Amino acid sequence: MTDQLYAVSPLDGRYASRTAPLSPYVSEAALMRARLKVEVEYVIKLAELSEIPVEISNDEQAALRETYETFSEEDAKVIKQLETDGYGEYPATNHDVKAIEYYLQLQSNEEIHPWIHFGLTSEDVNNLAYRLLIKDAVQEVLLPELSTRREQLTELATKYSDTSMLARTHGQPATPTAFGKEMAVYADRLEKVITEVANTAEGLAGKLGGASGTYAAHDVAYEEIDWPVVAEEFVTELGLEFRGLTTQVNPCDDLAELFDGLRRANTVLIDLDRDMWLYISDKYLGQEAAKSEAGSSTMPHKVNPIDFENSEGNLSKANSDLTFLADYITTSRLQRDLSDSTVKRNIGTAFAHCLIGYSKAGDGLSKVVPNEVIMSKDLKENPAVIGEAVQTILRREGHDDAYEQVKELTRGEDVTIEDFHELFAELDLPDGIVEELQALTPASYTGVADTLAESVED
Repeated sequence: MTDQLYAVSPLDGRYASRTAPLSPYVSEAALMRARLKVEVEYVIKLAELSEIPVEISNDEQAALRETYETFSEEDAKVIKQLETDGYGEYPATNHDVKAIEYYLQLQSNEEIHPWIHFGLTSEDVNNLAYRLLIKDAVQEVLLPELSTRREQLTELATKYSDTSMLARTHGQPATPTAFGKEMAVYADRLEKVITEVANTAEGLAGKLGGASGTYAAHDVAYEEIDWPVVAEEFVTELGLEFRGLTTQVNPCDDLAELFDGLRRANTVLIDLDRDMWLYISDKYLGQEAAKSEAGSSTMPHKVNPIDFENSEGNLSKANSDLTFLADYITTSRLQRDLSDSTVKRNIGTAFAHCLIGYSKAGDGLSKVVPNEVIMSKDLKENPAVIGEAVQTILRREGHDDAYEQVKELTRGEDVTIEDFHELFAELDLPDGIVEELQALTPASYTGVADTLAESVED
């Protein structure tokens, strides 16, 4: 824990416990392991081609795969040493992918050494490694967290489906709603974007076309092999879609689409965070407070909506990073420049802020409890909100000036239920209609909000 106090970023310091689930996917060691997997599977793929004069037995294949399947901290340190200081007979590469190649040579028989990284450019390895990691990070960490937030919202929606509450449009009292229905709106929005993100992650596409996307090195060595077909087989066997037309760089439009989907999911939660903050401010929601916590350094009474504030801040930071990443990595000068390399190393940072935001929103949702007494009081103190119902019923009964009559009674006035009843008495209405109007209350004027809230389970 002491080391965390000196971390440059709060992601590896203050919030380390929250970001830890991403470490197997976005750390430098994770990238080493993924690159190693690509290199191993590639050399095994080459050995399957009858034209390539190398054979790798089943036992040798298993041993090669074990290099990434049992990849350890010590293995990562050796690769880093190969890159920065040199290791054994290998001098320092000052090149992270070349260090992977040399490490694999250390772990394999000399017969296969010429075929490791055969015909490849570093980007062939990197674009596949990154996509494998990003796909897993989204599917194994981020989407489950988003789904859990959706489940929390669904639970609140169904539990409080008939809890009437004053709505506010433009910040002013408006047609009443139900707290559960408002939570259902967010659950529904989140469900749609979760599906989109999941589909985009599943469709990430890789390339294996060489230094400028022409398969030139492959073709000059073995022109009788249909290398684009081999490349497609290899990439799809890794679990990615295949992109055949590229420069040295795999165009990152697929990653940009994924980042945009995450950004929209984050925006839904930012909207939720702000609404929950306002509901807490208006005392519509209470928060379960731990006795040991301090809400303020000077005001002992306070229970701040800190979880929602923290979520909003981290998701806003994540969105800034995701927008930058999507814009930057989809452009590259001519057939390739290297500026994207350092930028892509920050994908984990964006994902980490997402994860903190999701978990903090979850903490906040787990603590809130609707204050039905305050909600009921607020409804009673704003009887003018039944004006919509009144003028709608009067229109139904043929009063073409219904809107104007209700507007004259209510607009800018402190109106009471009794004022409405006096209006009803002045109008030429059948007794049944008067009774219908007199039965209107703000608490009961919520339409089918309860049904809408419960429909989110479907």
